[in-house]
Amino acid sequence: MPEGHSVHRLARQFQDVFGGHRLDVSSPQGRFTHGAQLLSEHTMVESMAHGKQLFLRFDHELFLHVHLGLYGAWNFGGDSSFTGASSIGAPRRIGEQETGPASDETASREPEYAGPPAPVGAVRVRLVSDHGWADLRGATTCAAITSAEVAVVMERLGPDPLHNRPGDREEFIRRLRRRKTAVALLLMDQSVLAGVGNIYRAEVLFRQAVDPWAPGSTLDEETAGRLWDDTVDTMSDGVRDGRIVTTPSTLWSGGAAMAPDADAHFVYKRDGMPCRACGTPVGMTEIGARKLYWCPGCQV
Repeated sequence: MPEGHSVHRLARQFQDVFGGHRLDVSSPQGRFTHGAQLLSEHTMVESMAHGKQLFLRFDHELFLHVHLGLYGAWNFGGDSSFTGASSIGAPRRIGEQETGPASDETASREPEYAGPPAPVGAVRVRLVSDHGWADLRGATTCAAITSAEVAVVMERLGPDPLHNRPGDREEFIRRLRRRKTAVALLLMDQSVLAGVGNIYRAEVLFRQAVDPWAPGSTLDEETAGRLWDDTVDTMSDGVRDGRIVTTPSTLWSGGAAMAPDADAHFVYKRDGMPCRACGTPVGMTEIGARKLYWCPGCQV
């Protein structure tokens, strides 16, 4: 499932390529026909992300609400003025790096652009402007909703580290420390912290040397605050880079200018390999039906 940094990158991209444009909205697959009719021929005025939720606001105060889930993906294409990545979402490479324009055959950026190509596969919703298009496939949530319904969704979510608004850090600490649940589960509980997935969960816990099974209520305010601060930092890097890299360049092999996938993480998908800090074999187990990676030597 795409983590929060990918959804924030999507929000920025939608604002860049569709902000202020009247859109033709359709549902080639047919599952979103009514919602598409409600939104079509209106202007997209704002694109917003909170955690893993994407909201596109139109000029008549209806929103397109999308949660990509495990299998959702957006593809983009258009003329030479239509910039941005050509695919964000599943299938994903290690580290949540989206596919770039040069490697995605579905992207069309020819100067002679004459409109979007024929839909391929189960396209839930298609957005089309004068300069480009975006197709959504496989999303868990795709709905046309009101501002009141947006508020209901937001009420269920915890603070988003990528907003990092005044009071968010304190609210996260409060929500984390009031629960006796293992901190590894709490970091992926969207009502506690919005946007964190399996990679950021494992990497931040390792970087802060926190026992994944420690109940949230046993963490002091300083430790909980460090988890928030490191999540803000690492996810902000992900928004900037378009992939999750949590290791310093000193650990990248061959003096690489960019982290090879094998060197991008401390513990994620490195089970059985020596910890980069202490040499103990990295562990892997399941918690909450998701794989958890941690160092039994460093995180005690």
